[in-house]
Amino acid sequence: MKKTIIGLLFLCLCLPSIQAQEDTLRTTRQVMRSTLYGIGHTNLLDTYLSPMEYTGPELRILRENIRNTKYMDGKVYRQSLFQANVSLTENKAGTGSEFAFLANWNLAYHYSFYKSGKWQLQAGPNLDLNGGMIYNMRNSNNPVNAKAYANLGASGMAIYHFKIKKHPFMLRYQLNVPLLGVMFSPEYGQPYYEMSIAKDFGKNIRFTSLHNQPSVRQFITLDFPIRKSTLRVGYVYDIQQAKVNHLKSHMWSHSFLIGFVKHFQIINPYQ
Repeated sequence: MKKTIIGLLFLCLCLPSIQAQEDTLRTTRQVMRSTLYGIGHTNLLDTYLSPMEYTGPELRILRENIRNTKYMDGKVYRQSLFQANVSLTENKAGTGSEFAFLANWNLAYHYSFYKSGKWQLQAGPNLDLNGGMIYNMRNSNNPVNAKAYANLGASGMAIYHFKIKKHPFMLRYQLNVPLLGVMFSPEYGQPYYEMSIAKDFGKNIRFTSLHNQPSVRQFITLDFPIRKSTLRVGYVYDIQQAKVNHLKSHMWSHSFLIGFVKHFQIINPYQ
């Protein structure tokens, strides 16, 4: 397990260096940036805090940056995706509430292996970093549980271009699945002050994969022109769940988003 964790940390350090190497090769890059804001619904379960499910509204922001690289004759695209969501939920009995926050940064390299007519298909590896917390307003002991985990996974994207009355539209579907990772988790009934006193985190940093962290993130977006701007509407289906240290947790989210997209070129004058 130690070798796996060391390997994951090594890859986390290496991926940003790939970006630096690209910058030395690039003369011109096509860039797409977007910022979306959305509202949705969340279902929370964290048995460290409570055996009950909590549901309620969610607010989400999503920022995306995609640009082409010079790898494989320009068929590799780099995607940086940041999103954060906050929710205020309540249990079915109406006897307690939970506040949750989760931030996610995803770095993916997609290879365009199929492009014909209106269709384009891409796939590649991705690095996924997550951090946040859940606060149970009813608990006096152990009211907060921190969320921190990192994954290496697979990402795929399908893009469809079409026109309506000569106006260009772009429909996109993306799927991200974590395959290997590490996760922080307290043990069942373990107070946080006990961890700080003992300073032994060996049992609190756990290896994860599909068997104990079956999670998925799905995105559907539609781009269309509004005068001289490009409007984007989207839907996010975010399923984060795990079973580690005899604790179960999930954060199931459905969010509808809207925002604008910018397309431009960046020229490197030093190349």
